Amino acid sequence: MKIILETDRLSLREMTPSDLPAICRVLQDRETMYAYEHAFSDEEAAAWLNNQLRRYREDGFGLWAAVLKESGEIIGQCGLTWQNVDETRVVEVGYLFERAHWHKGYATEAAIACKEYAFNVLGSEKVYSIIRDNNYASQSVAKRNGMHLCGKIVKHYYGMDMPHLVYCTERGGK
Repeated sequence: MKIILETDRLSLREMTPSDLPAICRVLQDRETMYAYEHAFSDEEAAAWLNNQLRRYREDGFGLWAAVLKESGEIIGQCGLTWQNVDETRVVEVGYLFERAHWHKGYATEAAIACKEYAFNVLGSEKVYSIIRDNNYASQSVAKRNGMHLCGKIVKHYYGMDMPHLVYCTERGGK
């Protein structure tokens, strides 16, 4: 398995097809997925994983499995993806963690490491997080990651218009 980066408590590595059960624990929990307005079906979870595998091949990055170093358990995912903000392609830090591991600082720890990876390895000048307007916990993670509110967009997903807040930061913390 290809480890991309490590933090004090986590390893972030490329997901593999055998990670599907761990991915399902996150994507199929309705409470965890409230910002998406639904829990994923088996087919949607498999497509999500396959999309990450495609991103690794085509982009060289994607959402990575967040693995507890202490136990080897996958507790979520965090990584970088290309997203569109007002027709501009941007690098986004995204994160999804199992509810059992919320409020322990894992998302912030992983998000900060991914932001630094975007700046130091990918050479990005700006990094974004695009977050549902009702997802206050993820907004707090973005703020702890040195990001500030820089815009608003509406994403069309699952037959709905979903307002999102756009957070960003620049190299050097501007």
